[in-house]
Amino acid sequence: MFKYKNKIVVAFRGTEPFDVDAWQIDIDISWYEFPGVGKIHAGFMKALGLQKSTGWPKRISPGPTRKSFAYYTLREKLKTLIHENGDTKFILTGHSLGGALAILFAAVLAMHEEGMLLKRLEGVYTFGQPRVGNEQFGEYMKEKMKLYDVKYFRCVYSNDLVPRLPYDDTTFMYKHFGPCIYFNSCYKGQILEEEPNKNYFSMFHVVPKILNAIYELVRSFMMPWTKGKEYGEGLFMKVFRITALIIPGLTEHYPVDYVNLTRLGNLPSSVYPLESNENSKHD
Repeated sequence: MFKYKNKIVVAFRGTEPFDVDAWQIDIDISWYEFPGVGKIHAGFMKALGLQKSTGWPKRISPGPTRKSFAYYTLREKLKTLIHENGDTKFILTGHSLGGALAILFAAVLAMHEEGMLLKRLEGVYTFGQPRVGNEQFGEYMKEKMKLYDVKYFRCVYSNDLVPRLPYDDTTFMYKHFGPCIYFNSCYKGQILEEEPNKNYFSMFHVVPKILNAIYELVRSFMMPWTKGKEYGEGLFMKVFRITALIIPGLTEHYPVDYVNLTRLGNLPSSVYPLESNENSKHD
């Protein structure tokens, strides 16, 4: 969390490569059902602060271990900062697991009817975010985001595997909601309802994904010359891009391309009036 003037940014961290606990959270795709809200990814909810015996009480008492939980700690910190400065507003963001936690933090605020905080929440912007719930949960969130005038955009880069998981099918029943800002490997963006090839594993997309991986490998050598030295990639990243020739979609999830799309990406001009006029909060 960091603050600049009247704006607070709450950024949730994604999965670290060698963080076993985080990987356990990612692969726990069991459901946690909240009555009247829908079914939600249990692993993500536990990471945010779901209580083993009581679920999501509005308040918790400090236990003997004095363990802190992300949702409750951040919520109280935000309340304190807003009370200190009544003009303060905040946004939520995160990459990968962090993106899932960002939107679920907003969801639990809505479940707890934290109207004061939700009115101060300007937007939720996620990068490479996996699916977090079922269709009912998506409808619940769309209703709440509209009620409190909160913008929500999911940024997805190219063939990134993670936003296409867990599966959106009749077995797993996970579904995205809200607009997807999809960027191709040239960092050209468009607003879609769902990213192309939504479940990733499709025979029709194998060859295009490999060709795209070849292009990204070549681009990694060219960008310092075409865009500037600050866009150079180290040896590790270049080797990592070679693995994408075998398993496309892994390197596309790495933060480097998401950082690049925030610097080099562009969207159709028609998108900007929609964001600034129709979806902005009124002071």
